[in-house]
Formats: sequence, C-alpha cells, structure tokens
Amino acid sequence: MQNDDNISGIKHGVVLFIPVFITVLAVLTIITTKTVYADIYKYVDDDGVLHLTNVPSIPHAKYVLILKEKRILFQSNIDVNKYDHIISKAARKFKVDSALIKAIIKAESNFNHEAVSPVGARGLMQLMPATAYALQVDNVFHPENNIEGGVRYLRYLLNTYRGNLQLTLAAYNAGETAVAKYNNSVPPFRETQNYIRRVMSYYESFK
Repeated sequence: MQNDDNISGIKHGVVLFIPVFITVLAVLTIITTKTVYADIYKYVDDDGVLHLTNVPSIPHAKYVLILKEKRILFQSNIDVNKYDHIISKAARKFKVDSALIKAIIKAESNFNHEAVSPVGARGLMQLMPATAYALQVDNVFHPENNIEGGVRYLRYLLNTYRGNLQLTLAAYNAGETAVAKYNNSVPPFRETQNYIRRVMSYYESFK
C-alpha cells in the first residue's frame, strides 16, 4: 500500500527488502490465506538485495512473478444484499451511486466484513489502518463504520479526479501517488487494471 498524507492512497504498494539468501518460500509463509492475494513479483538489485512487491513500478527492473493472484472470496452463497441499507444510507449522504459502492465492496471483500488482506487492508471496503485513522473510522470491522469511511474516501477521490471513474478506482486501488506518478493516468499495473475492469463489471451488474 501507498500511504499519502491524511486520506490519500489506499493499498497495494508494499515493497519488502530482504537479503537474497532468505528463500522466497520462507518469505511467502508469512502471507495469510484469509482473504485476497495480489500477484507478488521479485527482482534483485545491483547490491544483491531481493525486493518483493505487488506493484512492479521500478523502470527497467527485471521482475519475476513468484506468486499468482489467488482469490478465494467468491463463494456462491454470499448475500450481496446484506448491507444494502447501510450502502444506501452512505450513498445518499455522500452523493455516490449505491451500485458503485456495492461493486467496490464486492471486488474488495466480497461482502466479508472481517476480511483482511495480506497488506493489512481491512473490512468491507478494505481500509488500511492509516487511512481508517484519517477517516476517523474507529472500528474497521464494523460494517456501517467501514462503509461510511470508505464512501467518504471514495467521494473525496471522485472530487479530486472530477468524476473520472477510471482514475478514482485506480487511486482507490494503487494510491493517489501512483496515479500522479503516471501523469494522472491509470498506472500500468496489471493488478490495478484488472481491478478497474472487475469493479466496472460488478457496477454494471448492480445497476
């Protein structure tokens, strides 16, 4: 995750710096299997340091995919209408399309209010601790608190990018810093691009 000041940036910019003698297998054992995985890449720099990241953003680095994204969230018995009353309330308060909110929740946590990602994002809308703190979300696992905080952040991003949904979703996924780095365009990260497509597909289905 990339954490900007205040409420800027959500997740997925994690980089680990590990001496090359530590095996990749040992590193991967720290990754939880509770919710969502992002693709993990590695590269070794000129100093022999092994870098692991789910956002391969360093130009000319020779990244190697070592962990394929695996999603175990999408069970067929999920009640997609469970939080409709909370979503509708937040949608009215922040003037955000309820179908969009629902699509993001589907993509982020598949309506699991206890979801925790490998990088620490939590709850229905997968808020990072620093972001939740900035949004004054005291309990990220409380559905109403999490949704209200996430929608408040979504409203902020929509305002920042003047309603451009592609950039809003890119920033929600990869962080505002990543969007700015690529001249206010969608970063060339496969995970982010897939995320946008996934949310847009759910958005159309929930409309």
